[in-house]
Amino acid sequence: MFSIFKKLGWFFRLRWKSYAFGVVALIACSILSAITPKIVGNMVDQIARGTLTWQLLITQTGLILLFALMMYALRYGWRTAIFGNSTLLESILRNRLFNHFTKMDASFYHTYRTGDLMAHATNDLAALRFVAGGGILTLTDSISISIVTLFSMTFLIDWQLTLVTILPFPLLIIAASVLGKIINTRFRKSLEAFSGMNDEVQENVAGMKVIKTFGEEEEYYQDFVKKTDEVVEKNRQVYVADAAYSPVIEIIVGFAYVLTIFFGTYFIQTGRITIGDLIAYISYLSMMVWPLIAVGHLVNTLERGNASWDRVKELLDETAAIVEVDQAITEPIHGDIHFDIKSFAYPDDNQVKLFDVAFDVKAGNMLGVVGRTGSSKTTIFKLLLRDYDQYDGVISYDGKDIKDFSLLTLSNAFGYVPQTNFLFSNTIIENIRFGNPSLSDEEVYYYAKIADIHDDIMAFPEGYQTEVGERGVSLSGGQKQRIAIARALAVDPEYLILDDSLSAVDAQTEETILNNLRQARANKTTIVAAQRLSSVMNAEEIIVMDKGKIVERGRHHELVVMDGWYAHTYNQQQLQKKIIEGGDVDGNE
Repeated sequence: MFSIFKKLGWFFRLRWKSYAFGVVALIACSILSAITPKIVGNMVDQIARGTLTWQLLITQTGLILLFALMMYALRYGWRTAIFGNSTLLESILRNRLFNHFTKMDASFYHTYRTGDLMAHATNDLAALRFVAGGGILTLTDSISISIVTLFSMTFLIDWQLTLVTILPFPLLIIAASVLGKIINTRFRKSLEAFSGMNDEVQENVAGMKVIKTFGEEEEYYQDFVKKTDEVVEKNRQVYVADAAYSPVIEIIVGFAYVLTIFFGTYFIQTGRITIGDLIAYISYLSMMVWPLIAVGHLVNTLERGNASWDRVKELLDETAAIVEVDQAITEPIHGDIHFDIKSFAYPDDNQVKLFDVAFDVKAGNMLGVVGRTGSSKTTIFKLLLRDYDQYDGVISYDGKDIKDFSLLTLSNAFGYVPQTNFLFSNTIIENIRFGNPSLSDEEVYYYAKIADIHDDIMAFPEGYQTEVGERGVSLSGGQKQRIAIARALAVDPEYLILDDSLSAVDAQTEETILNNLRQARANKTTIVAAQRLSSVMNAEEIIVMDKGKIVERGRHHELVVMDGWYAHTYNQQQLQKKIIEGGDVDGNE
């Protein structure tokens, strides 16, 4: 149970001064609170003996008031110190987690879902904040009050009475040990259930349009209800174990009061203690109730913290599969691309995705990658971007192995527009300058014009200051694609990869964008994957992928005479184009 303090020892050492102040202030409060019952007991005895004067009354009540004011100041101090530190811990761990997320590679995000990661960064960190705040408070307060109160009961009242009345207290240690283990196990399961529900919410909200389009609202609602019920049930099991402390405490306290009244009355009759002593002792006993209750809260808090720390630590201990070599190359990447992969399979899949795929792209040239859906075109791009290292083969830039470059250098060399475009909930201009925040407005306009989106943006009431909404919800598919292309161009990459990034635009817009790219990137390398073959017609080389292999390669005019997949697909697309334009197969009107 207390191992969580050792796990968070690095933070306690970092903030030891403020924690020390908070602990000292708590102990001081305990000492001051223990003096008050004795003063009250003395006043009762003075009343009983008839020796209480106005001067003594004012002096003793003044002391009680003074102690109350001192405790107010001390409590303000320890609350500021301890709870301030707990919030700082949560902030440090949240920043550490986010920084860790930014360094993780594709394999990590394939293993952990977004909702699960969000649960770690919210619920788990909140549990750790409770440990660093309420946990320290409860532990210090319960120990200091117990020690000071027991000392007062033993030495200020009567040690025999104290010894008899605290006999039931060890029962709490047994209960805390048993229930603590149960709470730890059940709380971990409740966190896992919450992560699952969080995943469900994140995915369903993101796909709400699809759910409504297919009329699946009721089915998904019922599925969410089941997830919610599971979370409720797991948490109910935690609270059932936690609630078991209350009956135990009531039994212990009740038994202690019975012993106090019985033996206290007997000791008064024998002259061992006075009535004032018994009243003070009962006050001390009531002060012991809080430490007993605090043990239950403490066990709950610490066991929750242990479970949460283990979950967070598992994330932080994850290492990226992509690691930089020592003394990695940091000079900007230029030159030819050499790609020669004998075989590649994703880490969690035994099925080989690429077989003997080899090609070279001269600097400044364009490579077209086409093929059926699922032919592993995107897999090639992931390897070019070094999302994975587990392959048999070689990828090099200007004769240097891809693994010899620093990750930052590699990312700076590429502009990548994936099939699914992600836009941030920000303005259009900030989305375009995302990778290059220092761009001037004129430079942003320039790249937007290359992507043929400038006129569309200017037609919006707010122009470039238009908020695109979450994931660009306020834009059409073609507009999102073109903004994503402008964003990739804005970093002025040496290598530009368009992964079926023109699928949502019409043929005329596609032709405009490709012509703009050829002019703007005359000396830089571009790789284009597309379903519409008109996107790659002007490439210096085109490779046709099928089931992870290159089945055709060459220039456009070479491929159309091969009578293969490329030729058949090109002829079909040309026929479709003529039909759309209103002509027949022979081109007659």
